[in-house]
Amino acid sequence: MSASALAPNLATDATDPATVVAFQGAPGAYSHLACREALPEFAPLPCATFEDAFSAVRDGKAACALIPIENSTAGRVADIHQLLPTGGLYITAEHFLRVRHQLLAPKSATVKSIKRVYSHVQALSQCRRLIKDLGIEPVVSSDTAGSAKDVAERNNPEEAAIASAIAGELYGLQILRADIEDNHTNTTRFIKLERQRRDPDPNKGGCITAIMFKVRSVPAALYKALGGFATNGVNVIKLESYLTDGFKVAEFYAEIDGHPAQRHVDLALQELEYFSRSLKVLGVFSAHSFRSEA
Repeated sequence: MSASALAPNLATDATDPATVVAFQGAPGAYSHLACREALPEFAPLPCATFEDAFSAVRDGKAACALIPIENSTAGRVADIHQLLPTGGLYITAEHFLRVRHQLLAPKSATVKSIKRVYSHVQALSQCRRLIKDLGIEPVVSSDTAGSAKDVAERNNPEEAAIASAIAGELYGLQILRADIEDNHTNTTRFIKLERQRRDPDPNKGGCITAIMFKVRSVPAALYKALGGFATNGVNVIKLESYLTDGFKVAEFYAEIDGHPAQRHVDLALQELEYFSRSLKVLGVFSAHSFRSEA
């Protein structure tokens, strides 16, 4: 897809909000590419922060948001799990994007002239090997495409950005090194967020249920809370912990195979709720085909 094909499709004030998808970042960001790939019929709406993307959906400026939640190389995306419990939105789908990073710089720059490279912390983390080999300083910025835009505006041959090829086209930068990610199976997982739950039919393909829960601060609390998944034969795909309430209480984000309408899943969730201080279902969605292909 060329830059000229990408740019005109951005949402404007006149765009029907029912056909708008919000994302965090500048035009040309990987989240922008994910929107074009997963929801080609929607007009992407750039947002400065993840909070702004959530707000765009809550306030009716966009029908949904597409937000990165984890990367196969760098792990989970910071802040997302803190926003999910209070964001007022539900996960309704997932999408996997193969990420190819480019070392972008002004036309006057060479690999030898570069002293600093700017990008999102995740992108810098995913390209550690090249940054070390070139001996350049990594500088954290808010997003990849925004870094490319800033580097283009400053037009300093000592500066480069790590971003997508389309970001390079949009902002007039050259590619000094192509496909520089450490892992060439580098993939980012995105979640689609909407104001309403849209549970899929449990009888049509695999489903995933996303939940957040807090356990009581007693010995074996997590063991007891998760016991229902084992006894009812429910597979836990993902489990991550976060400390809240002044490091006194552990909160967990989990994804499980199955749909709450299925009896074995319902029984497991009932047992989890019994042993937890709180339990919230963040969404039920169909498993992406990438899971079976990977």
